[in-house]
Amino acid sequence: MASTTFILLLPILLLLNPQAQAQAPAPAPSGQLNLTAILEKGSQYTTLLKLLKDTQQLSQIQNQFKTNSQGFTVFAPTDNAFQNLPSGALNGLSDDQKVQLILYHSAPKYYSLSDLLTVSNPVRTQSPWGLNFTGGQGNQVNVSTGVVEVQINNALRQQFPLAVYQVDKVLWPKAFSADANSPSPAPAPKKKGSNKGTATPTSAAADDAPSPSAESKNDSNGVAGMKNNVGFGMVLGFVLLCMRVLS
Repeated sequence: MASTTFILLLPILLLLNPQAQAQAPAPAPSGQLNLTAILEKGSQYTTLLKLLKDTQQLSQIQNQFKTNSQGFTVFAPTDNAFQNLPSGALNGLSDDQKVQLILYHSAPKYYSLSDLLTVSNPVRTQSPWGLNFTGGQGNQVNVSTGVVEVQINNALRQQFPLAVYQVDKVLWPKAFSADANSPSPAPAPKKKGSNKGTATPTSAAADDAPSPSAESKNDSNGVAGMKNNVGFGMVLGFVLLCMRVLS
């Protein structure tokens, strides 16, 4: 009887208890992911942030990793990485190439470092070209474009849905005409015979000076002429002497 009475009174007691009426608190919303804040916290990505904003890719990338169910991965070159590019390499890119360069540093899927050690190459990026990943000593991960290879040194963030990794070289696409590792081309050698038609002092002097054979020939002609004159004079003298005797 008592138990039956308690059961009947229980709903009334619950209605009178304010704590029972209080609803359970809703779960706190997760923090908003912000790629700009992550890079600014790293304090060495000023050039990358500027390039992201200039190409208008920053907002697009942030929207993608928030809506993509597979997550997102970003490879972030440091300021020193951009400074180590050959002079004029970055400024020499067209606006479209700068966009492709940024997209080449992002993959439309979340990859942890352990994932990159076992992933199938090439890994698809946001650009038309893929990246190749290889393992080194321990858990070291190297990334290669076919032109540049660099070790992934630091994880700025490694938590789904976003991974951001530091790279100390710009991931320069092999498809670009400029090569981040090639030195400036050497000046073309001068063509042979470029001075053709220009007389050198030696050749000019040689042209003006008489040849030894010509001088010898002139000397020989002079001696022969003198001998002929002497012989003619002797004959003429002998003829005059004979005429004088006969007269």
